[in-house]
Amino acid sequence: MNTRKKLLIVDDEKINLEFFEVMLSKLGFVVEEANDGIEALEKVKKFHPDLILLDNVMPRMSGWEVTKTLKADSKYKDIPIIMFSALDDVKDKVAGFELGVDDYITKPFNFSEVLARIKATLRNRALFAQIAVRESRLTMAEELSRDMKNNLLDFVKSVDGLDKAIALISEGDGVVVNRETLTAMVKVITGKTQTVRKHIAELDARIEKTIIEWEDLKKNEIGLTVLEDQIRKFLNQD
Repeated sequence: MNTRKKLLIVDDEKINLEFFEVMLSKLGFVVEEANDGIEALEKVKKFHPDLILLDNVMPRMSGWEVTKTLKADSKYKDIPIIMFSALDDVKDKVAGFELGVDDYITKPFNFSEVLARIKATLRNRALFAQIAVRESRLTMAEELSRDMKNNLLDFVKSVDGLDKAIALISEGDGVVVNRETLTAMVKVITGKTQTVRKHIAELDARIEKTIIEWEDLKKNEIGLTVLEDQIRKFLNQD
């Protein structure tokens, strides 16, 4: 399995693109470049990056506009973004975070700091993804519990109906029951047993469906210790 993370670098300054491409490629990342916001959006669709390093002040489309566009699209809204900017005003940083960027670095930047921010962001996103998987499994368990409770209530009602039918037969002990009455009793009992069987089949199908969904989720779920080890490996921390 290829664990090399894909980074999209977006900057209108060629020297920055070349610098990041060389440095990050040497560290094992797969790097793609974009010279402006419009090109960045096109690259996102083709490249599907794991993280975007995004300059804010660019021609044609600013980093903020790129962020707004991506966060409004369900396909790309979860891609983490680290924004670069020469603007050091607190309001600009707050605006960036409110748009949904994961981190904000003021130029001029230190590469060691940038690398540390990249690693931290990827690690956090990986952890969030595992939390999301586990929350999905918990939600399924809660839904299944509610379905089982509702079905059990139906079982009880059906059994109560059977008890009543049996009571009618018992009340006729020692008394000759005509064929019409007996047929009616059998019909009631048969109807109740069919209802019970239906509820059992529905519950069985619901449980089977949940098991399959759980198994699909488990394929993407790993232990936190293993996750941390994998993160260190693909980020060359070992």
